[in-house]
Amino acid sequence: MELLGIDIGGTKCAVVRGNAQGEILCKESVPTTTVEETLNWILQTAERLKGESVAIGISCGGPLDSEKGVILSPPNLPDWDEVEIVRMLEEKLQIPAYLCNDANACALAEWKFGAGRGCKNMIFLTFGTGLGAGLILDGKLYAGTNGNAGEVGHIRLSDFGPVGYGKQGSFEGFASGGGIALLGKSFALEAIQQGVKPSYCKDLSELDTITAKSIAAAANEGDLTACRVYETTGKMLGKGLAILIDILNPERIVIGSIFQRAENLLRKAMEDAICKEALPAAAEVVKVLPAELGEHLGDCAALALALVCAEEKEGSYVQ
Repeated sequence: MELLGIDIGGTKCAVVRGNAQGEILCKESVPTTTVEETLNWILQTAERLKGESVAIGISCGGPLDSEKGVILSPPNLPDWDEVEIVRMLEEKLQIPAYLCNDANACALAEWKFGAGRGCKNMIFLTFGTGLGAGLILDGKLYAGTNGNAGEVGHIRLSDFGPVGYGKQGSFEGFASGGGIALLGKSFALEAIQQGVKPSYCKDLSELDTITAKSIAAAANEGDLTACRVYETTGKMLGKGLAILIDILNPERIVIGSIFQRAENLLRKAMEDAICKEALPAAAEVVKVLPAELGEHLGDCAALALALVCAEEKEGSYVQ
């Protein structure tokens, strides 16, 4: 079975053709420019790469109306207002197309092709620029009543802490690239005032250069302030996961991006918090794993969406 996947992002867009095993047969990508230019490129490239594809999966940041197949002004896609992407592709290629937000599509990819293979209940967390989740429950993607399930970044974990998702002390505030950078600035300022110079920020002039990546590099070199930043993030990640574990009782939690790269800095504090906060019976059966698909996740996400929708249509949806 051949499938077509379209990954629409704020900086680049890609069209891939692949198969039911998640293998990418061909791919083309371009920087995202104007709406008109990008849509024209997507339509023309999709037609050229179509091959024997039986379905199209479209992964895009929200907000979206997945049922109507419409992109609704995502913040990272200026001027993409009421874009009827599904109708355009179906009229052009004459095969069914499906639209899904990127977190849900990535959850499908890790479930079908990655660290979630073979399980029925899985949570995927993005843990990158922001913190979103895709939920696989009882062998199916769960999107909620109006597509808003999985917005776990909005959960408040503390009255104080970095702002994420517009809320101080939120899950996203602690577990995101921006949140880690904010923690790093706060801890660095405190350390400098106490006469300690963290290796990732030796004086106040360097505060605005701090990133999650620079803090991780310092932590891996043994810098105590940097280690404290990631220990705090790991602890709050674990507290957030404990809530999800108690409510959803998953078999696996698969975490991408920063967790993939900095698992060694996060896991112990995360596991300690889960052990302290989650119900033992639920905590005992869940595995927290880094995402497997790495840089191919976006491409595989669009293919996985096409695959799952094609299977559902044929009545062979994996349970």
